[in-house]
Amino acid sequence: MRVNFYEKPGCANNTRQKRLLEAAGCQVLAHDLLREPWTTERLRAFFGDRPVAQWFNRAAPRVKSGAVRPDDLDATTALALLLAEPLLIRRPLIEVAGWRTVGFDAAELERQIGVRFASAAPDGCSRR
Repeated sequence: MRVNFYEKPGCANNTRQKRLLEAAGCQVLAHDLLREPWTTERLRAFFGDRPVAQWFNRAAPRVKSGAVRPDDLDATTALALLLAEPLLIRRPLIEVAGWRTVGFDAAELERQIGVRFASAAPDGCSRR
């Protein structure tokens, strides 16, 4: 199974998550989330029906400092911010055969794409 995995290069947690996918038999195609040419429609597709606040990387410096307050944003404003500053995007973004998601939820991945993980990597930054 081919998995498009949009990550921040060098992120230790993303590296662990990719290894889990590979160990489960997936072919992982890693992409630099920060350099990807996102459009509003393409990025929005990864978020599904999640609340806007869950679209954001809570460990991003501007979120941690309070300069960006995800809980106070509407979808249009949030997407504009995420496109302007991809570091704000929650990672990883995952795409498999047209299905898309944000974050690494092992149970959701097992359910949606049929993989089985020996163990699970946490979702979110391990540097918190």
